Amino acid sequence: MNKEELIKIGLTEEQAQKVMVSLDGNFVTKTRFNEVNEENKTLKQSISDRDKQLEILKKENSDNEGLKQQIVDLQKQNAEQNKAHEVEMSKLKLDNAVETALITAGAKNTKAVRSLFEDDKISLGEDGSVNGLKEQISAIQKSDPYMFTETKTNTKIFKGFNPGASGDTKPTTKVDMSKMSFEELTEYIENNPEAVNN
Repeated sequence: MNKEELIKIGLTEEQAQKVMVSLDGNFVTKTRFNEVNEENKTLKQSISDRDKQLEILKKENSDNEGLKQQIVDLQKQNAEQNKAHEVEMSKLKLDNAVETALITAGAKNTKAVRSLFEDDKISLGEDGSVNGLKEQISAIQKSDPYMFTETKTNTKIFKGFNPGASGDTKPTTKVDMSKMSFEELTEYIENNPEAVNN
């Protein structure tokens, strides 16, 4: 994660700079941590299995022909395990990339949105990017917009002379904000930003 991404999610320039300084380049995303952790577990299990296989070979090395056949069988088995591990890691990376993209797109429930994907139309590229992902998210955002949070556009409020408007910009009636619910207060402040400064 870089400073621009932090600003994009709502931090100010100063806050983003402080976060980057405190991380000192040692930031690892949760998805990357999960990938490495899962790979570590799998590799430890593989090493343990292979150590057991070597112990069996030591005990049974009296017959040379039998030993050669066992080595061939073990090599084949290890190659199959390697292939299965690569498929498993590829699936994990794909799932993590999709999860991250859905969170970034504002999905309210990533599992629900993920269930609408056509899995045969997405694939993990060699560079770690997911091909076909943006298209699927865009299609679901159009067909089922309620599954995503609304992104509010940043509208600038310009202060100063407004032709045709009266010069009095203060509300004409006094509003007691202490009696409003949280939702009412939020809506009131969004519609009347000058009320906070008064």
